[in-house]
Amino acid sequence: MIILPAIDIKDGNCVRLLKGDYSTAHRVCESPYKAAEQFAQAGAAWMHMVDLDGAKDAKLVNADLIADVAKSSGLSVEVGGGIRDMNAVEYYLSRGINRVILGSAAVKNQQLVVDAVREYGDRIVVGIDAKDGMVRAEGWLDNSDINYIELAKRMEAVGVQTIVFTDIDQDGTLAGPNLKQLDDLTHEVSCNIIASGGVAVLKDLINLSDLDIYGAICGKAIYSGTIDLKQAIEMTTKI
Repeated sequence: MIILPAIDIKDGNCVRLLKGDYSTAHRVCESPYKAAEQFAQAGAAWMHMVDLDGAKDAKLVNADLIADVAKSSGLSVEVGGGIRDMNAVEYYLSRGINRVILGSAAVKNQQLVVDAVREYGDRIVVGIDAKDGMVRAEGWLDNSDINYIELAKRMEAVGVQTIVFTDIDQDGTLAGPNLKQLDDLTHEVSCNIIASGGVAVLKDLINLSDLDIYGAICGKAIYSGTIDLKQAIEMTTKI
């Protein structure tokens, strides 16, 4: 299982939110460059980055900064937030980003997912963010009537190979990931599943590994010190 330390960017700063609430944003590192440097020093191979302003405004906002941080880090990077058309997909993938995450587009514009997968294959990841099992979009501000497993099956059917699943109620809480929803998801689709939200301690990572989860995103746990990234990477490499 791979560990993906996370950098969420709002107004150019490296921040964390609680349950996706933008009003809870607080700075957790002096700069995204410093956070990425620390991740690399800890032995990370991948990094997960989100343009929070982009997710809310439905367009690329911090894209230049994200691309530069990714390049300077030397890490493999996946990026989400505000990617709503092929120009945005191409912007990132032409600037060294390894994978882009389509979230709201998967709910509102499935043709974009189809076109992007046809063009870029496994470099296209779909982010499914759910509250009470129902998918949300537009920076988690818009509700939908689609169940997370139903959307995952649709995405699998059009060739998506990797899904980032977030239980919004767990995100930023350090209360542990939603193991039941993740277990159900892994049994319903063959896609690689990356778990996001709630990871707090090493035991959470062990539990995810036991479910045969492909990857785990760690954000608040790293910044707050409840998980030592170097130790987590070493442990999950051995599992």
